[in-house]
Amino acid sequence: MGIRVVRLGSPRAPGEGLRIGTVRRPPRGVPRSQFATQDWYDCWYPNLAPSAETMALGQAAQSSGDLKQWAGFRKRYLREMNTPEASRNLDLLAALSHGADLSVGCYCEHEELCHRALLRELLAARGAAIA
Repeated sequence: MGIRVVRLGSPRAPGEGLRIGTVRRPPRGVPRSQFATQDWYDCWYPNLAPSAETMALGQAAQSSGDLKQWAGFRKRYLREMNTPEASRNLDLLAALSHGADLSVGCYCEHEELCHRALLRELLAARGAAIA
């Protein structure tokens, strides 16, 4: 049991469990009825996605590879995840990871410049069972 951090749209791993999309927007051009069958996600949970303004910083950092921009994105996203509501959401996922298989993810190609890398850190800090 545990929680995996995945790229949405990638083939599912055996035992991955419920796939949760922690993204601001659903995948473009994909009918809602096909989100799960096309390996996007089973449940959309934008509560853990960066705000639109913060997401723009992250996308700029990804495009340029600029680590200074990434540091700015990281700081803003972590501040967003430090709100009481986001903190409770992270605590819930961390607790669920000890009794069920589940995964969280985003569309970004490279995890190292994606909020899902930060989600991995935040969940681990809360004692989540990381698969």
